[in-house]
Amino acid sequence: MTDPPTAAGPATGPAVTDVHARIDAVVKLESARIVAALMRVVHDVGLAEELAQDALVAALEQWPAAGVPENPGAWLTAIAKRRAVDHIRRSRRHDRKAEQYAREQDQPPEPAAERDDVLRLMFISCHPLLPTEQRVALTLRVVGGLTAAEIARAFLVTEPVVARRIATAKRTLAEAGVPFALPEADDLAARLSSVLEVVYLIFNEGYSASSGDDLIRPALCLDALRLGRLLAELAPQEAEVHGLVALMEIQASRSAARTGPAGEPVQLHEQNRGRWDQLLIRRGFTAMLRAREIGGTPGPYVLQAAIAVCHAQARTAADTDWAQIAALYGALARLLPTPIVQLNRAVAIGMAAGPEAGLEVADALLADPALRDYHLLPGVRGDLLLRAGRAAEARREFERAAGLARNAAESAFLRRRAAEITVPEPAGRTVGEASAAFLARDDLDPATLRSYGQTLTRLGRAVGEGLPLSSLTPDLVSRACVVAWGDAAPRTWNRHVAAIRSFSAWASGPGGERPFGAAAGGLAPASATGNAGVVAGRAAGGAAGLGDAGVFAGGLRRRPETGGRIAALAGPDLDRLWERADVAVRERTLWRLLHESGAGVRAVLGLNVEDLDLDDRRARGGAGRVSWRAGTARLLPELLAGRTRGPLFLADRRPGPGRMPAEADRCPDTGRGRLSYERAEYLFKQATGATLRMLRPR
Repeated sequence: MTDPPTAAGPATGPAVTDVHARIDAVVKLESARIVAALMRVVHDVGLAEELAQDALVAALEQWPAAGVPENPGAWLTAIAKRRAVDHIRRSRRHDRKAEQYAREQDQPPEPAAERDDVLRLMFISCHPLLPTEQRVALTLRVVGGLTAAEIARAFLVTEPVVARRIATAKRTLAEAGVPFALPEADDLAARLSSVLEVVYLIFNEGYSASSGDDLIRPALCLDALRLGRLLAELAPQEAEVHGLVALMEIQASRSAARTGPAGEPVQLHEQNRGRWDQLLIRRGFTAMLRAREIGGTPGPYVLQAAIAVCHAQARTAADTDWAQIAALYGALARLLPTPIVQLNRAVAIGMAAGPEAGLEVADALLADPALRDYHLLPGVRGDLLLRAGRAAEARREFERAAGLARNAAESAFLRRRAAEITVPEPAGRTVGEASAAFLARDDLDPATLRSYGQTLTRLGRAVGEGLPLSSLTPDLVSRACVVAWGDAAPRTWNRHVAAIRSFSAWASGPGGERPFGAAAGGLAPASATGNAGVVAGRAAGGAAGLGDAGVFAGGLRRRPETGGRIAALAGPDLDRLWERADVAVRERTLWRLLHESGAGVRAVLGLNVEDLDLDDRRARGGAGRVSWRAGTARLLPELLAGRTRGPLFLADRRPGPGRMPAEADRCPDTGRGRLSYERAEYLFKQATGATLRMLRPR
């Protein structure tokens, strides 16, 4: 074999840090090609990525002294291929293959073959077998060339979390034997859709960060654009690919105008269009023209790009063709009838046909569980209500949106919008104030307090903490309960209903400062709602005669609970559960621990890292006696990832500014709160159709 391409001579001046910066840039540009070339040989994405890292280490050792090669990508590829040959030889099973490859590896690949290899790599890293978070991390790592630390910073998680996602994804692909091949024709559309979804998810997280302090993370936008442009080169005859590129180019063109001097959001109609990047807009138009030239029925990305083109063509906000945009959203909704698309359609209709028409569409989404915690639903309704002259309602919706927003900049912006609306202060307590007073009493034991607190927190998010208690109607409460717990087990539904009945009875009496039987809107007295919930009402400390549902919980009814013991999962069902590779380590650990310990769900979720005795396989402290066996013991170190304190099971993200948990329920290292019972139950039900209690052995 010949030596890899060498530098023209030793480095003559650049500092070591400059060389490292050039190496970093080369890796980001060439990572996909290097890993793809290795995949052709080793057929294992994990091994290919490790061999590419070996080449990077060689560059870090040699380039500062010898200088950067004229073709650094070719140098890295050649070194990585040598490592691949060495690996094959060491395996002692493919000697002939190794010798043959050793003779051929210095021959430059055909350009078409190289493009196909990179495209194969993108399809593998975005394989639908992997959960979304693993697809994103693996794609950014092996195709985008980002380090685990860079990905962690971009998504506001820890580096070990990203490293685990990447490692798990590699292991899953290897165990499933996913081939290094392009999808078959019948499967191409679905597989391409998975790739486009990952690229757009990366872009969206940069364009409108879902959490953290900053509204925009420009580096992620650039990474997604780079991936999209690469994909357009690799699949030039796919209209949806060009549609996605056009959409991202045009949206990215507005980045400089989307935030004010202090990082606050600037709405589209208020942006200085002179700050829009005309080069990116022209690139977007060019990509859109390519999509149209290819022809065919417009897909979701081409339709969204057409909407972006409408905005970009308007010289001023007043020139925007909202009727055309509304029509495009109508076509998109027929193709992709998701609640998010319908919400965007509500905005367009509100601009084209007036706020009341937009509200009609937006209000229909209030009963959709998928949007129950989505801050843009109340944000859009706030805009439409304000334009319709319903200022008090608009202010409450902006306040509710601010409480749901997980991004600090968005939350602050929404609170300012609410504060700018001048309306008379509501008489009496608000829902939030009444809930706080109800929970501040000293006659509730800790378990009841925690349970009631979870219920009333969810109720406050649904109706708005700032809603006057006198405006809380049975219809509002019923809708909130159906959205939050409509598909829950009868036992869970009844627990939340009992809590709301108790709160309603208390609020109707002297403690709640709401006149009994004098609710707004001529509601019937509480005594007319029946006597269900008498025990809960009396336990809540309501006035004599108020041991019923109260004035705003009259529409809630208990559901019959099935008697007898709940059947436990066993045998083949458990075996299949333990073998699932698409489940995050948090869930796998929780499920194993519940099964092996036989402890209650709340007791296990209440464990802290400092409670654990890993050597004795038991938890000490206030969690009671919780012990486990080998299955859990194998998973715990990966779950802990070096943490020494805080909740054992953490929520997916850090809490938003308005939803900070108590210090005891927050990890001091990551800032994330404790995983809630409702979230844990939901994830298990989504994965298995069963309930967590069914994991307890009988």
